[in-house]
Amino acid sequence: TRMKMFYGWKMVMAASGLQIIQAMMLHQAFGAYVAVLAVEQGWSKTALSGASAMLSVEAAILGPLIGWFLDRFGAQGVIKIGVLMFGVGFMFMSQIETLTGFYVAVAVIAIGASMAGYFPLNVAVIQWFEKKRARALSFVGLGFALGGVFVPIIAASIEYFGWRETAMGSGIVAILVGYPLACIFRRRPEDFGEVVDGIASNTDDVKKTESAQTTPEPDFTAAQAIRTKAFWLLAAGHGIALIVVMAVNTHAINHMRISLDYTIAQASFFIMLMTMFQVAGVLLGGYLGDKFEKRLVAAGCMVLHATGLFILTYAQGALELVFFAAAHGLAWGLRGPFMQAIRADYFGRRAIGMILGLSAMITAFGQSIGPLLAGILGDATGNYVLGFNVLSILALFGAYVFWLAKRPKPPGSTNASMATSGT
Repeated sequence: TRMKMFYGWKMVMAASGLQIIQAMMLHQAFGAYVAVLAVEQGWSKTALSGASAMLSVEAAILGPLIGWFLDRFGAQGVIKIGVLMFGVGFMFMSQIETLTGFYVAVAVIAIGASMAGYFPLNVAVIQWFEKKRARALSFVGLGFALGGVFVPIIAASIEYFGWRETAMGSGIVAILVGYPLACIFRRRPEDFGEVVDGIASNTDDVKKTESAQTTPEPDFTAAQAIRTKAFWLLAAGHGIALIVVMAVNTHAINHMRISLDYTIAQASFFIMLMTMFQVAGVLLGGYLGDKFEKRLVAAGCMVLHATGLFILTYAQGALELVFFAAAHGLAWGLRGPFMQAIRADYFGRRAIGMILGLSAMITAFGQSIGPLLAGILGDATGNYVLGFNVLSILALFGAYVFWLAKRPKPPGSTNASMATSGT
């Protein structure tokens, strides 16, 4: 009999495609828009960082709402609306004249990115995988990393055609490519006669997995999850990681322009290199995540983040920038997909949408603080040295936080029921 491809992997490919679009046009390319608008419009680093911070604040406000919707109705509708808003936001951005207009456009793009991005895509994929969860989520993350490899295309387009034309083109392409991908998502394998991981097609496989699976998957509600120490430690560690990542995304190109006198195109080459290492990290992470304890790998990655940022801060030329790209890219690629996989491992699939949504509220503060902190200290001192040093130290603290984030006792075990009684 011909082996039929498990539908979960088709969703992984669609999610990866949507991540390529978002990373290429927005997350990794935002720094190029920031550098151009700083020169052309004369807006300050702080003003432009505010828009970057808004990308994250949207995630904080919408996280629990999207999470509730995903648990109740599934991902497809949320992702479709998100793709449309993301594209329309870019078209609107191509027409702006004022800082207020820029903020409004970024707000629309941000809502779209929240609804068709990392969090809903991960929730959709988590429902279809358990044994191969780290691998599946790493392939979704691979799309995000690959998107960064195409950032020089966006940077070149901004230089040759102008940022307005690039934004308009991005919006049109996002809808034409993204909407058909959004239509691929389905809610749960059980609803379509399939099972998690697609293993029931072979009864021997089922027996093997059942014997291998000594402990059943945990089954936390959102209320039970937020009463565990692990929920808050993972959120704090993830938030600190995003402080570093978002600050680099927003300011690295501008830092190279100021400190090393690089053009935007030259600087974006090192961002491309960073994303190539991110791809390597994602591929490695899919393997390591199903083999080793994810919290310890995440802690190691935070040390790498700190090292990479420190090297970037004091870089004198291309060689140091290559080391920065390697350290930061590998750390991001390895750690990124684990962030949702470890929560699904700890808390189960039952209320994963709401659990990830509540986590997003906390981690979003990290996303917004990072660019602002670097931007404000950058305006105050004239360069990014102080801001980047503060962030390096913070990343090391993040390593300690992940190290502490041990697996919680499942609800119903004696300790857990004592902890959750009286509520």
